[in-house]
Amino acid sequence: MSEERFDLVIRGQRILTTAGIAPREVGVRGGKIVAIEPLGNGLAGTEIIELADDETLLPGLVDTHVHVNEPGRTEWEGFASATRAAAAGGVTTIIDMPLNSVPPTTTVANLKLKREVAEDQAFIDVGFWGGAIPGNKADLRPLHDDGVFGFKCFLLHSGVDEFPHLDADEMEEDMAELKSFDSLMIVHAEDSHAIDRAPHPGGDHYETFLASRPRGAENKAIAEVIERARWTGARAHILHLSSSDALPMIASAKRDGVKLTVETCPHYLTLMAEEIPDGATAYKCCPPIREASNRELLWQGLQDGTIDCIVSDHSPSTLDLKDLENGDFAVAWGGVSSLQLGLSLIWSEARHRGIPLEQVVSWMAEKPANLARLTNKGQLALGYDADFAVFAPDEAFVVDVSKLKHKNPITPYDGKTLAGVVRKTFLRGAVVDGQTPTGKLIRRGGV
Repeated sequence: MSEERFDLVIRGQRILTTAGIAPREVGVRGGKIVAIEPLGNGLAGTEIIELADDETLLPGLVDTHVHVNEPGRTEWEGFASATRAAAAGGVTTIIDMPLNSVPPTTTVANLKLKREVAEDQAFIDVGFWGGAIPGNKADLRPLHDDGVFGFKCFLLHSGVDEFPHLDADEMEEDMAELKSFDSLMIVHAEDSHAIDRAPHPGGDHYETFLASRPRGAENKAIAEVIERARWTGARAHILHLSSSDALPMIASAKRDGVKLTVETCPHYLTLMAEEIPDGATAYKCCPPIREASNRELLWQGLQDGTIDCIVSDHSPSTLDLKDLENGDFAVAWGGVSSLQLGLSLIWSEARHRGIPLEQVVSWMAEKPANLARLTNKGQLALGYDADFAVFAPDEAFVVDVSKLKHKNPITPYDGKTLAGVVRKTFLRGAVVDGQTPTGKLIRRGGV
């Protein structure tokens, strides 16, 4: 074996493979993992990296919920800044949401435009979700054939007029269409009628804003998604679950064989309504960050498998749209910026709860890759892309918003102390340096 030369060999005491963390040597050739051997076997490489004792080699994370907002709203974010931030957080693949770019990814022409813009700016791999809006049913199959990973819809106003929402019947009709070519409907599940009936969110008290996005709105919409998925047999996915009330009905739907998956996000797992200061609009997102008791139940839902994965829902905007002067939760844009921090956020919470790093990485790499059916990402295993993060789980750092790589310097985590530092990120066996964009634009099933 030692005769054989690899492009890169990484050696370390702590390599997170599918068999757990063990002393290993990993051989990379042509951007793929082609050898995993016990440490000491002496694999020969053109480049050899020896991990420090406090470093663990992880598979690169996969974040299937990112709003890059380019073209059209590049002052909010863009492919260069988003993929730099992702890489700094150990994320090696993102899938971009069909909004809030202008135009949204609702036709093949709009997808082509987005790809043209992203082409030379991606520091990591980037895929795309399509959008399902009223009147674009005829666009769904062509978008699928052009490589989108599935389709996003809203059950209430999306926040931007160019991406209108579907009612439940329209969603069901589109689900039936997606079923015919085995695509996936991913849903922002809040019920517009329930929100209309809820108290108005004005002012700088978080409590008032929280009351304006009640759990009932989520519960009702999720029930709708479950039944329409049951009736059509389509695959459906609940985005950014915040209401723990919905966990029993999700678990029961899964037991019944409904093809349902669910994600939640770092902000719902690490923050709580009781601690959000007045006027702190950096914390505003929809559905909202809820109470501590709700947070505990979401962790339980992850551990028992009701919730499948953890992704960022990085949804940035410019600072002025956060209404920082008045701190009015009704006026401020809803979205939390955390693309670079997800692994450290979740690891900081998980270790307190006695949850091992392997489990965190499964939720943030393997499971999102499964959701998008990315068969070459999310695991450190033979034949997979050599996408890695070098992670120091015991090193602490304080979040300094001015040093984060996303475009607009706002995040609710500014000043927080977190555990776990990503020291280096590799894409297909090469270090991501933030200077040379080597990311590929990926397509469903590699089409």
